[in-house]
Formats: sequence, structure tokens, C-alpha cells
Amino acid sequence: MSSKTFHGGVHPVEGKEYARDVAFRPLLPKGDMVFHLNQHIGKPAKPVVAKGDAVLAGQVIAEADGFVSANIVSSCSGTVKAIENRRNVLGGSDLSIVVENDDAYTLAEGIGVETDYTTLSNQEILDRIKAAGVIGMGGAGFPTHVKLMPKKPEEIKYVIANGGECEPYITCDDQLMRTYPDEIVTGLKVMLRLFPNAEGVVLIEDNKPEAIAAMEKACAGEAKIRVMKAEAKYPQGGERSIMTVVAGKHIKLGMLPADVGCVVDNVATVQAIYRAVCKSEPSMERGFTVSGDGVKEPCNLMVKIGTGLTEVLEAAGGFKDGVEPEKIICGGPMMGFAMPDLSAAVCKNNNALTVLVKDPVAKAQEQQTACIRCGRCAQVCPLGLTPQMMAEAAERKNYERYEKKLYGLECIACGSCTFICPAKRPLMQLFKQAKAEIMAAKRK
Repeated sequence: MSSKTFHGGVHPVEGKEYARDVAFRPLLPKGDMVFHLNQHIGKPAKPVVAKGDAVLAGQVIAEADGFVSANIVSSCSGTVKAIENRRNVLGGSDLSIVVENDDAYTLAEGIGVETDYTTLSNQEILDRIKAAGVIGMGGAGFPTHVKLMPKKPEEIKYVIANGGECEPYITCDDQLMRTYPDEIVTGLKVMLRLFPNAEGVVLIEDNKPEAIAAMEKACAGEAKIRVMKAEAKYPQGGERSIMTVVAGKHIKLGMLPADVGCVVDNVATVQAIYRAVCKSEPSMERGFTVSGDGVKEPCNLMVKIGTGLTEVLEAAGGFKDGVEPEKIICGGPMMGFAMPDLSAAVCKNNNALTVLVKDPVAKAQEQQTACIRCGRCAQVCPLGLTPQMMAEAAERKNYERYEKKLYGLECIACGSCTFICPAKRPLMQLFKQAKAEIMAAKRK
């Protein structure tokens, strides 16, 4: 079976060799746990506990506050120490619930009770996913129960488990597919109950042969689920790229996946759906990669949500001896966020910590020149946008042209244009700033 691909894209150094073959090991943190209330797209969750309250692992400590919102559960047992603003991975701060961990990890009643999903109605399945606080765990953080309620579920043709994992260095989804293939397949079967005319597809880049083999074995005998190989190319993990490969559909600007008959969720999200529906387990932990040339022991960890990033780095042996890394990124080098320190905690949509000895952005800044109008940025844009023109509009703060004529708000901030630019222009940073200012103006 040949591998399929999409228009555009780039081939950055993969960096997968650091941790790709390192099996998961659990990390049980010892310090305080910090649960950000704004770790999903939509309205922040609303606290339902107070300072001094005792909590159990799996207990809801903040409830969804609106349609597009998600529950937050404690991943440890202990006592609520504070409800206050805490630093997040973006460098800002969010209202957060701080729990003093008692190291016992005592589970709340009902956690782990098995249920036959085939006995549940569609609404009961959705209710379990919502109660568990499941969100998109590939990075976007969209509440999953909302995504699984399109206006016309009968028109959904493909339910896609995204195992692309195209971001350099990150390998936790690869390990997830190797380790828990049956859970991912069952999670897909649960999702297919909601979409009677759909088939399930597990999309995996062809640089993950072990994951492909494991998922094909788990899919054997499943009439409505198959594995599809895609060419290893960044950003294959983007929704639009996936739908081009799987459904052969070009998503027009402004459209949603459901508009072309697709529902796409990361494989970690699909596993979380299985555990929420079949095991009564809320979203308390996730796979997490610590990698890069500045880490002593690159690894894949099963990390409790709310764990401090300092403890996560310590679990990987800390920095390499004698090394003072120039860059620490939450996520990967293409779409991740550079952090000034490790004071933040792991959220449900965080999947990696990448530590680099040298800062490639600083080097690029030294080499930056004016645009040479080579057009390479447009050639690699997976959405077919014109980054050169977008950058000119953004620099001039001509946001009406940026949004209405150049469709700049459709940019997925994949960084392909920045990566390929021979002039080393910070295109993605410009686009992020433009989008932030446009959205701020809209809110006013």
C-alpha cells in the first residue's frame, strides 16, 4: 500500500530517534498539583470546590461553564490549597485550582467501573464523554463532546483517528498506538455508534512502522475500521491535511471538517473516549514526550494532568551534564511555545517538553533579510494561502486586507512558511500577532 500525501508541507529534521523506542513509564508526582481552568477552547471551567476541601482522584473540581467548555477533574487525592492565578505554558496566567498532593492517589467512587458501550444510547455516550472532561489532546483542546455533535450526524462518512504525529521530536502518540492499539480501536467503535453511515480510519505516517503493524493487527476483522498510511511530511497531523488524504476533500476556507463529512480526533483523544465510556475513567493522565538534544534521558511518560513541568523534566534525568539549554519548548519546535521557565503545569492538551541546546530562532534572527519574493512560502502552505502578502498586510496592520482578502485567519500557524523562508523572516510570529489583535478588536 503506497503512502498518500497532501499539497505543500515541509520536511524538518524529525528528531524522533531520541525517544521513539522508549516505552511509557508512569510518573507519580510528589509536589502540589495545579489544574488550570482554561485548558481547553471555550469558556474556562467553574470551580466547584473551595480552599480546604478534601478531593479524590477522578473527582470533578471544576465544571464546564457553558456549551463550549469542559470539566476538570483532580488527578490526585489531597486538599485544595488555593484557587488563584498560576503561570501557564504561554507565559501568562490562568485561574487555577492548586491541590496539595497526599501521594495516596485515592480514587473517587465509581472510577474504573466497566461498561458495555453497546448497551448505551448515543446521549449516554456523549454524557459520559462530557462528564469525563475529554478534550482534543493533539493540541487544539476543543471539547470532544461538542465535536461529536454535528448538526447532521448521518452525513458523516469518516471518523478519523489522527496518528500522524508529524511534529518533530514528539513520539508519545507513536508509543500510544504501539502500547494501547485495542483501546484506540474500541474508542473508534464507540465513536462510530454516533455516526451510522461512517467508517473508521486510523491515519499514521509511514515513519512509524511498529505503530502501523500494531494498529493493523488490532483492526483485523473490523469491517468498518482500517489503517491508512500517509507520507511522513509536516504538517500531516493538521485536520485539513488529514481530510485531503483520507477523504480526498479539499476543505474550502471557512469550512469545518463536518461540512465535508469528517470527524477527526487525535489517537490520544480516541483512547480517552474509550476509557471515559467503557472504564468510567475521566481525563486524568496523558502520554507525554520529553526529548531534544539537551535532555539526559529522552523518554515517553504517562503523566498526571496538573503535574509541574519541573517534575516532568526531572523524570527525564534533567538537562544533560554540563549543558545549559538555550530553548525549552512546550510541544515541538514547529508549533510549540518557548517558555522562560518551568513553573507551569501539564494540561490535557500538552504533549511534550522539547529541550534544545541551541536556539534556532535566535540564529535565524541573526540571518534575517528582507523578503526576496521567491514564493517558497506559498508553495509549502498546506492551505494554499499567500504568506508573503499576509506578512506585508500584517506589518502594515492592514487587518481588513489580511482577514477579508487574504483569509489570514484561516492560517493554522503550522510554521511551514517560516521553516522554508530563505530570508529567515518570522512569518508565523507575525501571523499569530495579527490574529491576536484582530480577535481582540472583535471582542471589543
